[in-house]
Amino acid sequence: MNIEKVINNNIVIAKDAQGQETIAIGKGIGFQKKKGDLIQPDAIEKTFVNTDAENSNRLLKLLRNIPIEHVQIANDIINYAKTSLGQDLNENLYITLTDHINFAIERFENGVPIQNALLWEIKRFYNHEFLIGKEALVMIHQKLGYQLPEDEAGFIALHIVNAKLKNSNVEQITEMTKIIQNILKIVTYEFNISLDEYSLDYERFITHLKFFVQRLFVGQKLESKDASDFIFILKEKYRKEYQTALKISEYIENDFNRRLESDELMYLTIHINRITK
Repeated sequence: MNIEKVINNNIVIAKDAQGQETIAIGKGIGFQKKKGDLIQPDAIEKTFVNTDAENSNRLLKLLRNIPIEHVQIANDIINYAKTSLGQDLNENLYITLTDHINFAIERFENGVPIQNALLWEIKRFYNHEFLIGKEALVMIHQKLGYQLPEDEAGFIALHIVNAKLKNSNVEQITEMTKIIQNILKIVTYEFNISLDEYSLDYERFITHLKFFVQRLFVGQKLESKDASDFIFILKEKYRKEYQTALKISEYIENDFNRRLESDELMYLTIHINRITK
């Protein structure tokens, strides 16, 4: 890989063997280098193929002003998240998470911590991602010496959740989390109970709600299965559960101007019955 342009000591724009323009990152990779110089493969810690000019420009603007150690720790956290989740994540996470970690460290140094108002909900609804966030705090402490608060594990978790979803952003994930929280409040209020958050039925309900809210945000409906007959049976057999599903539907319609179809009401009723036994 040969250098096309040196951005700073740690970042260069280069071309690979296929002539593809690439952003290459590595400690000291651009030190005393010039256009045409060869980069040793073992000096490269991370590369970004320049397929999207807008994202590449955002990335370069970000990386110019961030210590290489912050870039490296973000990369380490993302690699750990991919391994833990067993899946690839949206490449945009390298931009958003690097920026967030850098900003979090700046705030910590200046004694300006930010409280995560959704920390409790993130722990409940995105437990795997939250545990990755907790491990990220350990990595940051071990490698950079900063003991960031648990709230930051929640913020990191939201970035990871966002990177698993298509056509979403952290603000939407935050709003989706609030919607799930409100739906659970409706259920607990109507039945006057506390839900068993460690039960399999609760976990299934949360999983259903995550996909339900995702569909809500993208305007997607469940594939119609003509649930009218089944809904009639559910109305009779699980009247309170069905009425609760209707209250959820009312909340969704009032706040998001979307009427739920029979299929959605059917699944909500079934899940409510399971978790309120």
